[in-house]
Amino acid sequence: MPSARLLPDWADDLRRRYLRGEASIFIVHGNVYDVVLCDGRVLTLTDFLGNVLLRESKETIAVYNVATGVRFLKRGKDVENLEDLVLGTEKPRILGALERMLIGSSRGAVILEYAESIAPAGDPNFQSESDRAAVVTLHRWSFLPEIERSDNVVLLISENLSELAPKLVSNPKVAVVEVPMPDLETRKTAARTADPRLSDKDIERYTEITAGLKAIQILSILTPPPTSEEEAREREAFIARILTGPDAQQRAKKLAALTAGLTPDEITKLLAPGGTPVPAGDDLQERGRREADVLIARRKREILARECFGLVEFLEPEHGFEVVGGMDEVKKDLMVIAQSIREAQTARVPMGILFTGPMGTGKTFVAEAFAKECGLTTIKLKNFRSKWVGATEGNLEKILNVVRAIGQVVVIVDEGDRAFGNTDGEGDGGTSSRVIARIKEFMSDTSNRGRILFLVMTNRPDKLDVDLKRAGRLDRKIPFLYSQTAEEVENVARALVRKNRIVTDVKFESIRGDFSNRLVGYSNADVEAVILMANDDAARDNAASVTAERFTRAAADYFPSRDTELLEYMELLAVFEASSRRLLPPKYAGMTPEELDVRLRHLRAVVGSRR
Repeated sequence: MPSARLLPDWADDLRRRYLRGEASIFIVHGNVYDVVLCDGRVLTLTDFLGNVLLRESKETIAVYNVATGVRFLKRGKDVENLEDLVLGTEKPRILGALERMLIGSSRGAVILEYAESIAPAGDPNFQSESDRAAVVTLHRWSFLPEIERSDNVVLLISENLSELAPKLVSNPKVAVVEVPMPDLETRKTAARTADPRLSDKDIERYTEITAGLKAIQILSILTPPPTSEEEAREREAFIARILTGPDAQQRAKKLAALTAGLTPDEITKLLAPGGTPVPAGDDLQERGRREADVLIARRKREILARECFGLVEFLEPEHGFEVVGGMDEVKKDLMVIAQSIREAQTARVPMGILFTGPMGTGKTFVAEAFAKECGLTTIKLKNFRSKWVGATEGNLEKILNVVRAIGQVVVIVDEGDRAFGNTDGEGDGGTSSRVIARIKEFMSDTSNRGRILFLVMTNRPDKLDVDLKRAGRLDRKIPFLYSQTAEEVENVARALVRKNRIVTDVKFESIRGDFSNRLVGYSNADVEAVILMANDDAARDNAASVTAERFTRAAADYFPSRDTELLEYMELLAVFEASSRRLLPPKYAGMTPEELDVRLRHLRAVVGSRR
């Protein structure tokens, strides 16, 4: 095998484990559909394994997948009777021929691509005979002394371990090696390979903003597919007309390459939002770099969204805490966390935050504002559960791999009790238990502190796994409650007026008796509904602004749908989970744990099964 200095870390790990005799069968999983950058070359994983890692030490190297059959990257003289390999199409027949090749020759290697299609996961009772035979065959290979003594190796390539037969994954004679997403150095190499003309400063910048992408995607972004000269000239001329400044032509040439495939409207929106030319600045070169960064960031979001098949949503929050009314203590705590993240003070950053409280209290709104204040990439987990065996676990691994690769990221999980499922796994074959176990393992990894922040929201924290809520996973638990005083209602109302750009000169303190006092105990969503009702009333009369009378009339007219017992139960759960009494209103801060427990037990008996 080649020198370790030429190999990626994962390949060097595979090499060392093989040389010390740990196993003769390896499962290579993870980022297996990426390219490998080695010694200035861009190789597929199979080509890297066969033509770099194994080329010098193996006399025969065979590659097999169920679509194209068997091909040889290298063939030794002692390999004979290849008709079953070259001409065969049936899986049991080909595996049998590969076994005879391994036993009858020395220093051989077999690479099985798309191993999950050869030995898939699933209940054996529902698998085809050839699938069951393949699982048994590969499992048996790991115990054959003839294969091990002859210095042979078998490599199974599969993106997700959950899609591969558990009998192989859990086999102690089979070693598992993960191919990670590109790290900083790999991304730097990819940028340099894509365009050797890039300056060191540009390479550093591209390395930072392409975190979370595969090497093949970085190469694709930084070296766009070639286009006709005429099309390139037209796009360059179009961009030059949008840009301003003495170096507009030079910047247009570079941006023309980066915008290949975009329509003129899309280019205009990116380079001149609102249809106005980009204003000239002091540093024209730096402005050109920022324009390129915008384009790359957009391509990155598109690629990662496709990579996760709609399992995550990339958020671009438009508001910060300036439009969040009330909750001063909560905002103060979150601002400290946001500042600590920006300043890389990881010891001050919790591993995770739990927002809990009744519906309509602004949990999602505050979460997005917090993400804006942090200035980090923000993704929201969507429904990653599937009815197919192993697909849920596979989807989760794909999400976690992307999250880990992005690095500085806030992961928002709305309705966490539904997303993470129940703890007993009844009725789903144990999928929920496995999902929760994997999430708990990932969330408690201290190397993620300050890099990956989970923000989980729920109105039923009692349905979350208890171990998920412990310190070290969701360290900070912040309660969101309905407005307890008229002053709190007014703070919320002022923020909502700013958020919705409602024209009014009303001071809400002046209408406290007929407005604020009526809405105490209502949710923020209810307060917003009242304000919007007043605004609609003004619009019907073509009024220039919303008057005090309209606000008070709307407050009197509003009739919310409320299950008071359930809402009180959710409030008490939020109080019970709070990590600091300082965040509680006086109504609850003085309650003893015993009083809280008695009231919770009573309400649980009444409404515990409601949603």
